[in-house]
Amino acid sequence: MGRADAWGPDSHEDVAWYIRLLPLVLLVSGLVVDYLTPVQYTGTAFYSVAPMLAALVTSINGTILVGLAAILADLAIVARYGYLPSVAGMSEVLSVAVVAVVAVSINRVLYAREVRLRSARSISATVQRAVLPAPPARAGVLRIAARYEAAEEDAGIGGDLYAVQDGPRGLRCVVGDVRGKGLDAVEAATLVLGMFRMAAGEEATLEAVAARMHRALCREVGRRGSSDGLEWFATAVLAEFPRGAGEVLLVNLGHPAPLLLTAGAVRPTDPSRYAMPLGVGLERGPVVVDRVPFPAGSTLLLCTDGVTEARDTRGGLYDPVTRLAGVGFSGPAELLGVLVTDVHRHTGGPCNDDMALLAVTSDG
Repeated sequence: MGRADAWGPDSHEDVAWYIRLLPLVLLVSGLVVDYLTPVQYTGTAFYSVAPMLAALVTSINGTILVGLAAILADLAIVARYGYLPSVAGMSEVLSVAVVAVVAVSINRVLYAREVRLRSARSISATVQRAVLPAPPARAGVLRIAARYEAAEEDAGIGGDLYAVQDGPRGLRCVVGDVRGKGLDAVEAATLVLGMFRMAAGEEATLEAVAARMHRALCREVGRRGSSDGLEWFATAVLAEFPRGAGEVLLVNLGHPAPLLLTAGAVRPTDPSRYAMPLGVGLERGPVVVDRVPFPAGSTLLLCTDGVTEARDTRGGLYDPVTRLAGVGFSGPAELLGVLVTDVHRHTGGPCNDDMALLAVTSDG
């Protein structure tokens, strides 16, 4: 349940019960102070703070109830000590009432803000699902899992991407990251993905697939002819799993190297030569295809830099090679779940960047 529900009309289960009790504790504390201390001491501060705290941790109904309770408690104390109907007594009660009204207003403002943010996140998630549909769970002896993990504090739509295409030459995959955020990044990612799906089913080699994707992105940059368009580019890794070959072919276009997990060991598949990212440089050097053994029981993990650049509270980068070494998992989906949980554990909370994850496991 989202945080917006804490300010909703009916529910706020995401806030711990003992936190929701704090406004009541403040009201009782104010009454104790007023009843057990000399008259010169007052619990007015408790009555003022209680509604403000309620605005942050309870629903609108809870905020109103705490505000009314604070007004009545202060009114009872003022009457007990004979300050009614004096100006001083009425001023004190009025000040608590004003704070209670402000608390209700704050609760509504926070709720409206969270509703807008939740709506933006919902739209963002819908767009991401349309751009990044779930891949098939299996292709022959290969099991496949993919996951997109958005940065929790940012409702923006990212340019991280993945796709899987099964064809006559085997299973082909791409994981990439388009520069930037927002709808422009989604547009560029959609272009890259569309060209990959087309080229992966038609081209004979991974080099040709990469070249076709690069030309498509360059054409779009040229068509736009704007400074923003000229900055379009995407890092990516292309992978091909030829049927029955026991190996995987990789093309790295300036992207974090995939990881090969075998029998608890983890090693990066660093390319013999990095190629330029898609959309960068009209005159490109040769694209190198690396052949990596991929025996039964192995898993290839491809991810974007949201994983490798995740930082802890001291600024230390997340290292999936050491963090995943010796970790057991029953399949690619379980591996991705373990990885996301561990990245969040490393950062101590939300990540600052989106993560696109793809894992392929060979069963034979």
